[in-house]
Amino acid sequence: MSKSFSKDALNAINKKTGKNITEGAVKKLASTVKPGTTQNEAQLRQLIKQVSSMAKVPVSEATIQEIVNAVKKGGATSGTMESLMKMILKK
Repeated sequence: MSKSFSKDALNAINKKTGKNITEGAVKKLASTVKPGTTQNEAQLRQLIKQVSSMAKVPVSEATIQEIVNAVKKGGATSGTMESLMKMILKK
């Protein structure tokens, strides 16, 4: 994931949510993510809930399930993650 994409994504999230999520907070959360996190449904659900909590944006169980299904189907590449972010922001 490129540095500009990261800043663009963070700016888009902050603008959409009206919150101020810092790059440091994102890095701290990202440091807890292991390669197997996206392969383990319980860990993936926990990660989604942590992001939701950090952004102070509620995510419905239906949206969590959509994200889990999308990750299972397509893996977790930068393109997939970008698509998932767009899906969350549309909710």
